[in-house]
Amino acid sequence: MYIGRFAPSPSGPLHMGSLIAALGSWLDARAAHGRWLVRIEDLDRPRCVPGADHAILRALARLGLDWDGDVLYQSERLHLYRAALEKLVPHTYWCGCTRREIADSSLGPAVDGAHIYPGTCRAGNPRSARALRLRVPAQPIRFVDRVQGDQEQVLERDIGDFVLYRADGLFAYQLAVVVDDADQRVTDVVRGADLLDSTPRQILLQRRLGLSTPRYLHLPVALDAAGDKLSKQTAATPIEASRAPLERALSFLGQPPAASLDEAVRNWNPALISRRRAQALAP
Repeated sequence: MYIGRFAPSPSGPLHMGSLIAALGSWLDARAAHGRWLVRIEDLDRPRCVPGADHAILRALARLGLDWDGDVLYQSERLHLYRAALEKLVPHTYWCGCTRREIADSSLGPAVDGAHIYPGTCRAGNPRSARALRLRVPAQPIRFVDRVQGDQEQVLERDIGDFVLYRADGLFAYQLAVVVDDADQRVTDVVRGADLLDSTPRQILLQRRLGLSTPRYLHLPVALDAAGDKLSKQTAATPIEASRAPLERALSFLGQPPAASLDEAVRNWNPALISRRRAQALAP
């Protein structure tokens, strides 16, 4: 059975960028007669806004994007991340580097804009352990995205050994999302293309943990008039309680107009989605 999911972080209300990801995921699941789950990614507590999770859920319900089962909260699943981390111990090492030190010794910018970690602490115990990193291979990670096509990334060259347990005592996103998707038996991940470059890291973790790899479909990221990604950080406007946001989201995804969500499900065609990683959102 198809199982999809939408996993927002509760750092603010639902906006058009998030709605596009939610709608694409929901339509893909419903068109496949599958289940659609909602997971609140609230691990990074300092970034969470009180009440934002409930506001997001109310907005989804108001728009007719119904979900199956209970809403899952990452903050209640720390024991699962800890167990996964213990399995990965043979592939990890403690790192004592600060952000400044990593920037000073970086091999260059990584594909996601961060600094490529040069493996400074790989050879021995750091002077002061700060974060736990996963050793990455030199072999390329390959996968086929349902919209973006063939993908390949050499983690050692493009990313470097990456963090699984952060210096501030929080489990890293890459670990948590892999554990959650596997635990919820997610078969298809539909999300924004800003996470496309994270996928090889997640596939590596799936392989290290002996987990299956879901199918991936990465949607274009919506840009505002200034060319910036729509996000809470760029003060994206919360969606209104009407059909207008759904119509804009359908148009952004290249889908034909629909008088109802049922019609949108019947018309759903991922082949119509642009292969661009980002595009402007029409006014």
